[in-house]
Amino acid sequence: MYIPVSPGQGKEIVYSVKKGMGEEDIAWELKDKEIIKNRWVFSLYVIFSGRHAKIQAGKYIFSSSMSSAAIISKLVQGDVVKEKVTIIEGQKVADVVKQLKAKNIFSEEDFTALEGADFSEDFTFLQEKPDGIGLEGYLFPDTYLVSSGQSLDQLIVSMLDNFDKKITPQLRSEIAATGRSLFEIITMASMLEKEVKSLDDKKTVAGILWKRLDAGMPLQVDATVNYVTGRNDAGVAIRDTSADSPYNTYKYPGLPLGPISNPGLDSIMAAVYPTESEYWYYLSANGTGETIFSKSFRDHELAIVKYLR
Repeated sequence: MYIPVSPGQGKEIVYSVKKGMGEEDIAWELKDKEIIKNRWVFSLYVIFSGRHAKIQAGKYIFSSSMSSAAIISKLVQGDVVKEKVTIIEGQKVADVVKQLKAKNIFSEEDFTALEGADFSEDFTFLQEKPDGIGLEGYLFPDTYLVSSGQSLDQLIVSMLDNFDKKITPQLRSEIAATGRSLFEIITMASMLEKEVKSLDDKKTVAGILWKRLDAGMPLQVDATVNYVTGRNDAGVAIRDTSADSPYNTYKYPGLPLGPISNPGLDSIMAAVYPTESEYWYYLSANGTGETIFSKSFRDHELAIVKYLR
């Protein structure tokens, strides 16, 4: 039980334990793959150690340099192979779904079930978003480990739980003090995430956009139009600014219908703590990533000619 087949450097395999498999099934297969020494000793050890019903299904990495005792311990602890899923700041829910489908971690039925899933009973912050708005903005960007056999719902709950932890009680209190809802903050942050890169620029742009809202000016945020059309360009095609969508901030005043991406913490903080300035306009210079700010529309037009044309 405690002496491996190949002490030192052994061969490594990925082995799947399916639901309903018992210790005898596993022992026969591991012996055939030359990972354990004796299938009968393996099975008896599982039974007499009281672990018969504790073996967990999933995908494992075993080596012939591991003892049978170590392998059984791994099976009982459910130490399965974990797949990394990284959500990048600014990704849309559609991008996340596409990424997950490409990894073949979940079944098509999982994705179909997700469309009608409601997580608001477990996460109160979802209760304030309007009906018909999905999880856009709330899948917190981070790296998540997905265990073999884990459901898509469980992964989504991990993302929402991460969001819940990042938006601390103190931060929620400060958001309430601004007179804006968390939903409005996340919607603003989702635009900042797509529009500018640095934290300082995000805070300045947040100040501009909140000021425009208070003044009744249209936001005219390019990223909201690209969310409607599905384009990933930094700028926007003029013909697209007339697209009839409540997300289009060129056509409709106020914030878009809801978030247009999943923002990171910097963008959320910028939306909560904007920088006041004399600026009313901004643009991103071609190729440099620099944000150009202007106090008047005339200056903004000149900046467009200089930096974009």
